[in-house]
Amino acid sequence: MPELSHPAAEAALDRSERPGRVSLLLLLAGLLVGAAVGLSFVANDQAQPIILGLLALLAMAGVFCLFALAIGAIQLTGQGTRNDVTKAVVDAAPDGMIAVEDGNRPIYANAAYLAVAGSDTFSNLRPVERVFMGSPEVSEAVYRLAQAAREGRSLSEEIRMAPPPGGAAERDFAWYRIAVRPLPLARRPVALWSVSDITHERERQENVFQELQHAIDYLDHAPAGFLSIDPRGAVVYMNATLASWLGHDLAQVGSGGLRLAEILPGELGEVLVGGKGQPGEVRTDRFDLDLRRRNGHPLSARLYHRVAYGQDGRPGASRTLVLNRSAGEENDDPRRAAEVRFDRFFNTSPVAVATLAPDGRVMRANASFARLFGTLPRTSDGSEVGPPVRDFVAERDRPNLEAGFRLASEGRGDVPPVEIAVAAPGNRSARIWLSPEGRAVGAAAEGAAEAVILYALDTTDQHQLQQQINQAQKMEMVGQLAGGIAHDFNNVLQAIIGYSDLLLASHRPTDPAFQDIMQIKQNANRAASLVRQLLAFSRRQTLRPEVIHLGEALSDLTLLLKRLLGERVELDLKHGRDLWPVKADVNQFEQVIVNLAVNARDAMPTGGRLLIRTANVAAEAAGALQLPGLPAADCVLVEVTDTGTGMTPEVMEKIFEPFFTTKEVNKGTGLGLSTVFGIVKQSGGYIDVRSTMGQGTVFAIYLPRHVPVPEAEPAEAPPAGQSPPVPQGAPPAKPPARDLTGHGTILLVEDEDPVRAVNARALTARGYTVLEAASGLEALQIMAGREVPVDLVVSDVVMPEMDGPTLLRELRKAHPDLRVIFVSGYAEDAFRKNLPEGEEFNFLPKPFSLKQLVETVKTTMAG
Repeated sequence: MPELSHPAAEAALDRSERPGRVSLLLLLAGLLVGAAVGLSFVANDQAQPIILGLLALLAMAGVFCLFALAIGAIQLTGQGTRNDVTKAVVDAAPDGMIAVEDGNRPIYANAAYLAVAGSDTFSNLRPVERVFMGSPEVSEAVYRLAQAAREGRSLSEEIRMAPPPGGAAERDFAWYRIAVRPLPLARRPVALWSVSDITHERERQENVFQELQHAIDYLDHAPAGFLSIDPRGAVVYMNATLASWLGHDLAQVGSGGLRLAEILPGELGEVLVGGKGQPGEVRTDRFDLDLRRRNGHPLSARLYHRVAYGQDGRPGASRTLVLNRSAGEENDDPRRAAEVRFDRFFNTSPVAVATLAPDGRVMRANASFARLFGTLPRTSDGSEVGPPVRDFVAERDRPNLEAGFRLASEGRGDVPPVEIAVAAPGNRSARIWLSPEGRAVGAAAEGAAEAVILYALDTTDQHQLQQQINQAQKMEMVGQLAGGIAHDFNNVLQAIIGYSDLLLASHRPTDPAFQDIMQIKQNANRAASLVRQLLAFSRRQTLRPEVIHLGEALSDLTLLLKRLLGERVELDLKHGRDLWPVKADVNQFEQVIVNLAVNARDAMPTGGRLLIRTANVAAEAAGALQLPGLPAADCVLVEVTDTGTGMTPEVMEKIFEPFFTTKEVNKGTGLGLSTVFGIVKQSGGYIDVRSTMGQGTVFAIYLPRHVPVPEAEPAEAPPAGQSPPVPQGAPPAKPPARDLTGHGTILLVEDEDPVRAVNARALTARGYTVLEAASGLEALQIMAGREVPVDLVVSDVVMPEMDGPTLLRELRKAHPDLRVIFVSGYAEDAFRKNLPEGEEFNFLPKPFSLKQLVETVKTTMAG
């Protein structure tokens, strides 16, 4: 603030104290004169008491005023109580202050404001609006302040005046901070303005800013690179030197346009920002690696990476120094060039390499070691070593690793490799080779710094693939076992159902044994449904595929699914647009969705949300998923997602196994998901499962897209009145088949005696002549010795000595027009591939009722 040179600046102007009013004095004098005149007309004996009363009243008022003056309640000057010390402080304040009332009438101004305004009396005292006038920026700021004063608000503005007003005219410019605030006076609105000269403060700020600019300039053009990385992996600062090395634009750095993954390999970048430290620790790591330039070329560099951790253990932004170690930089020293080449080979090697101290602690490690074990590759300069290598290995594999380490530290060069699981998250595995360090053989007792060299190869993908192959082989073997059991059990159930039908036919409903027989048949049918689920898992059930649109099939299931899920589970269907058609058995597909929905409901006991989503997956997208067993072809996705409890990895390995269940006793058979697996696989699809404990499970089903085959153009019709030409070599046209119901000869081929006996009784009871054969060879002998032709052959598929398809091929040699019905517990497709293409036959899946057998025979013999 400039020195006050104006004479009026030595004292403030103050008219806030208003003088007493003359009218009140004249009124008081008039009252006294009137009282005296009035008493003159009163008799003396009457006036005396009145005069004494007036004198007593005046005396009391005087005593009261004396006491009030003594305690400070009444002052001799001013209209109220005023602190003279406070007024003196404001009068001598270095900041200019002016108080105005009624909008713009000054009532007080201290000496500092008078010096700024160039005034000495109230007559020439200018308010702030008239003192600070100049550029549009200044006028706008002053207008905003005046508007705030009128509205009773507080506001502050900083302005630049060139030239400055008042006594600061010797300077070219000056900075002022002008503020206004209302004063809490009850009788009238008063606004207090303050004017502060902040020119020196601004100059200091500009000096600091200039020094900061110089420091940044020095750092930008330093011969070493520098960058800062936040815990989220964003590059918040990079100097110009490093930016020029990497070919990046500095304008993109710090604005969210550059991330660590763009200059470092992804896995190593995650390790770099994911390092752990103790609360309050400042950790510095040195390691050599290749940075990635913008054009994709590598830049060999050494990084000194410093991170400070807060009291809560969270890392802050790093301070990372980068030294260029690429070819052409400081390569005049051969040893230096050799060191750079070694560091480049060491850190770019795909094999994890580390040197270990005699106590097993990591002395030096490359970047591949960091990617594999999830830790920064700490490099020792003689004063710091890393943690023991056993800390990076799962606890169950530590004894094997320590045994190999002891052999290597003793100088053994034939240490067998050790298979270990990595202790870091991610379920990774590795194969480790340990070999003695050449200089340290037999010198561990002498304090050799490095005793063992560790080589590790990431085998995670190999192990996962091996587990998938083992799981597939396991499922295939279990499927074969389940299919064999189902086939044999079907024969047992066939006999039970057949004999139950015979008993029911010979008993009336009023017979007491009728209900018992019905119970036997119902339980046999229930067992047959379980067998069908086993056949579905083993992919040996009979499917009737047809071209379906999944959106329509799921829409038809909506009502059923809502009833199954209940009120606590929300069902959400999201259909993809223009879904491709697929070819599948619609009934079996509905069973897949129902089974998955029921499992999802059981996984959400307190309620949740079930999402069924469909979408087209192009061949490129299918290949990008990298799911083993999923071909890179167009397919349609059906995704079933729940918000349930999720599954552990141990449970996920067994969910498709038959009879495996996590539910309570009598709450499930364990065949639901195994049926889903079998139906999807038999339909040519693929199923993938993802689950997280506490977050839910996702079943993704991929069904191949159905591409319709163009139909052949119909042949030209023959002229009217003519028959169509008969191809050469074709058999003559047969007359229409006559109805042989109850008449005809049937050859029944079945290796199971109870099944063959009950079927023969049922057919004989319908009037057919039944010939029985226990094997395919016996059937051929019967056919060869028969003079009367056989009208129909009903044969099992799986039989000893000769199976059904082989029997059919032998029969066709002598009887090309023979009608055949195959019965089997396996799917029709399981044996159709063993027959000549175009072979015609009827198929009846086991177990079946005697009524179904007779109807099928009747239909087949009728042509």
